[in-house]
Amino acid sequence: MTWLITGGAGYIGAHVVRSMTAAGLRVVVFDDLSSGVSERLAPEVPRVRGEVSDTALLKSVLAEHSVTGVVHLAARKQVGESVERPLHYYRENVGGLTGLLEAVAEAGVRRFLFSSSAAVYGNPDTDPITEDTPCVPLSPYGETKLAGEWLVRAAGRAHGIDTACLRYFNVAGAAEPTLADTGVFNIIPMVFERITAGEAPRIFGGDYPTPDGTCVRDYIHVADLADAHLAAARALEARGAAGGGQGRDLTLNIGRGEGVSVRELIELIAEVTGVRRAPVVQPRRPGDAPRAVGSTARAAAELGWTAGLGVDQMVESAWRGWCLRHPDAARA
Repeated sequence: MTWLITGGAGYIGAHVVRSMTAAGLRVVVFDDLSSGVSERLAPEVPRVRGEVSDTALLKSVLAEHSVTGVVHLAARKQVGESVERPLHYYRENVGGLTGLLEAVAEAGVRRFLFSSSAAVYGNPDTDPITEDTPCVPLSPYGETKLAGEWLVRAAGRAHGIDTACLRYFNVAGAAEPTLADTGVFNIIPMVFERITAGEAPRIFGGDYPTPDGTCVRDYIHVADLADAHLAAARALEARGAAGGGQGRDLTLNIGRGEGVSVRELIELIAEVTGVRRAPVVQPRRPGDAPRAVGSTARAAAELGWTAGLGVDQMVESAWRGWCLRHPDAARA
């Protein structure tokens, strides 16, 4: 078995590569390095630089490495940017996926694991959110992930590809400092950036119908997320060994199933970093749900997987990665 991992040099991708290779699976990384970092990968990991829209290159890579399964992580993923550039997001996320699936179908690959997002749900009035909760995404990013799921399942049914769509909740932390997220788009690195600059963390909305008035979210350690990919890949392999290739799909939430408020998270960051600055409350952002926590019962039943790392470990490991890139942060 050989797995092609698109976006394998990215923050999540490098963790997936680490988890799968540690388990003895053969992998090949395909990444355009627009946001990925090649140095995240061990020297022995084969890699090809290219874009998923390059179907001809993908076909040659699939054949050369005798690929039997694909983990598709490569995508544009910033909600705000997707609102400003919807055409770009649809072209990259849906158009790129179309080309990849064309190559996969032609090569006879029968296992496909798709990186989706809890953004497909939008702002549901459901607690917890299950995989059967209606999907009403609020951004072009979420729309492209939902459209991607539809496309993956349709291609799977038409071409006999067993598929899995993993809907991530809020990803944080690092398995080791060198693999930490280098972007500042999520709440933990955004707070790190503020306190490193000597500024107060920001809370967007303090009057939500939650215990402390701030939004509640489900957080998942990136190392746990990577292990979920390993479990899903093994589940697809097991289906193949049992006569798979019938276009069956697994769609699963990947989170901890526990909620943490923004105010609680900022307090935990203060405890971990030793930097305590009272947060400032600013107006709500459009589209933010008061509470978004996923049910993980189906992932546990289907994969035998549950998250094992807590939010404190996410913050601690993320801070170590931040300090590695910002040596002055510890003296903030």
